[in-house]
Amino acid sequence: MSDLRERLDLELVQRLRAVVAGEVASESEVRMLADHAGGWARATDAQLRAAEDRLAELNADPASSLTEIAAELRRVEALSREREEAHRLSAGLERRTRELHTAWLKHHAEAGSPFDRQT
Repeated sequence: MSDLRERLDLELVQRLRAVVAGEVASESEVRMLADHAGGWARATDAQLRAAEDRLAELNADPASSLTEIAAELRRVEALSREREEAHRLSAGLERRTRELHTAWLKHHAEAGSPFDRQT
């Protein structure tokens, strides 16, 4: 199950990167990706807080081994990078949403009102 989850997570991140980079996406797909990116960011935030708390506990305990502390520190660093990417991609999706909305408005403004047309 973990392999499937990791593959799905990788596919999500790849699609997020592609859409943020400008690849074509429908409004509904951008909304869905934004929901998933927000969930990813919240989950990563929670994992990072837990890892930081665990690191503080290990640091406060003189009996903690250096190996345990180093492993938790690596986990905090990896989660920090993941959190940064999740937030960066979420911000990029917000920008893409505004771009798509602006393009839609511009298209409809240029098309004019159907009531203005004379037959």
